Amino acid sequence: MEIQRENNRRKALGRGLEELFNNEPMNYSSIEEKIIEETPKEEIIEIPLSQLRSNPYQPRKNFDEKALQELADSIKEHGVFQPIIAKKSIKGYEIIAGERRVKASELAGKETIPAIVRDFSDNDMMEIALLENLQRENLNALEEAMAYKKLLEELSLTQEQLAQRLGKSRSHITNMLGILNLPEEVKDMIMDEKLTMSHARVLSKMEDPVKIKELAERIVMENLSVRQIENISLDSLYAKKNKIKKRENVVNEYKAVEEELSEKLGTKVKIKNNKMEISFINNNDLNRLLEIIGFEN
Repeated sequence: MEIQRENNRRKALGRGLEELFNNEPMNYSSIEEKIIEETPKEEIIEIPLSQLRSNPYQPRKNFDEKALQELADSIKEHGVFQPIIAKKSIKGYEIIAGERRVKASELAGKETIPAIVRDFSDNDMMEIALLENLQRENLNALEEAMAYKKLLEELSLTQEQLAQRLGKSRSHITNMLGILNLPEEVKDMIMDEKLTMSHARVLSKMEDPVKIKELAERIVMENLSVRQIENISLDSLYAKKNKIKKRENVVNEYKAVEEELSEKLGTKVKIKNNKMEISFINNNDLNRLLEIIGFEN
């Protein structure tokens, strides 16, 4: 009985991200939830804060000081409600999830923090860090595109596989990667938040770099909406030389509409029983969709 329990524990410790999620889209918040759910309370240990270091693949370095102090005050009074997830390393432990709790615990004067130790691979560590940034951070279009590119290269995934892992449409991944081919001056405008994600996606479908830069400058100077630049980009001066042929009529009318909307919105769209479902992964993604359809709150 004891041997079986130990085998089960080792199996749980060794489960990677793919096995943890099976074929479900990966969500950063769900990583912690799933691990905590399957970990017995007696396996949550106290780790000295001095032995913890950041996920080496985590690009985020800055944290909201006010929010950290508020969390530290809460930890002083109530303790840490949710254990962090960590990985044993050569020297101490690396934080997989829960870095804010670690920093706040340090501010609160704590010496240890409750933790669950999991044996994730380096690829899993990198994917978790990128997932956190994609799903929790307010990334601009270029940063999102660069994150997709890194996941594709480092994990040797196809665009279809990446879309499935993130719960995105294949066309959204393709369209976002197209932003990386924009002229450097236009990419600088995106990084400076002068151009939105929707602006960038329309510009990335154009062919002539000179015309792309001209239209990007007009967007900034004239405060053009996405709908306005879509109309301008269809003009013969801006449109691609080799236009994509219109889709042939398909037997399944709903399927054709789903495909067109998925392409337009960059996310999964399902139409069934006179209802339409539009998927989004977080508030930032929802705001992006609302901007595309012209909703103003």
